[in-house]
Amino acid sequence: MGTTETFFERVWGVAAKVPRGKVTTYGAIARALGSPGAARTVGWAMRAVPAGSRLPCHRVVNAAGDMSPEEAFGGRDVQRSLLESEGVAFDIRGHVDMKRHLWIPS
Repeated sequence: MGTTETFFERVWGVAAKVPRGKVTTYGAIARALGSPGAARTVGWAMRAVPAGSRLPCHRVVNAAGDMSPEEAFGGRDVQRSLLESEGVAFDIRGHVDMKRHLWIPS
């Protein structure tokens, strides 16, 4: 008898593949999983990542390249710092330079 992955587990599987120095979006993950209207659910999945996970959750941003809500990662500055440590550039508004760093999952 096989196991069936939950949607959250499938989200985490995609998030695990985001390369260092790149970001993806909630919507891109949803589209890659065949659920283009599920960006919000992808966000819920990212918030539900088990403690101690090594998933690079900081590499998932919104479509505008903005950081996750304040309660994630200990604050927006923490997420930005993690991304900057990987070479991710930001524009004057504090958003990820999506033209340079967007990774689209297949």
